[in-house]
Amino acid sequence: MNVPVRERERDRGQVTIEFLGMTPTIIVTLVALWQVVLVGYTYILAGNAADEAVRAATATERGARDGACRAAGLKHLSEAWSSGAEVTCGGTGYVTADVKLEVPILFPGTLSVPFPVRGHAGAVEEADSDGAS
Repeated sequence: MNVPVRERERDRGQVTIEFLGMTPTIIVTLVALWQVVLVGYTYILAGNAADEAVRAATATERGARDGACRAAGLKHLSEAWSSGAEVTCGGTGYVTADVKLEVPILFPGTLSVPFPVRGHAGAVEEADSDGAS
């Protein structure tokens, strides 16, 4: 079926107008998806930092445990995530590490979301060279 030329000319530019109308919705959707990616990535970083911290804490003598735990927990975090990070270790026999990170809003190193992301890990303390734990 052929559409007369007059009717086609009347609809010229319709696709452009519809696309421009949808542009704000597309942009808001992309921004929301990016923020979800940042939240997920922060959860991954917090979990990995807790794993690294507890691994270092179990292999270190009890007196130096807190320092080694904190250093290992912050080692692989970039400045954007480590600036507000909190790493705590505790326990004897079964050592735990907790990491709290702030989720950035849109770009790492900027404002953060008001709720922190927490990572937790635990491991059994390694035995000393003399066989005692």
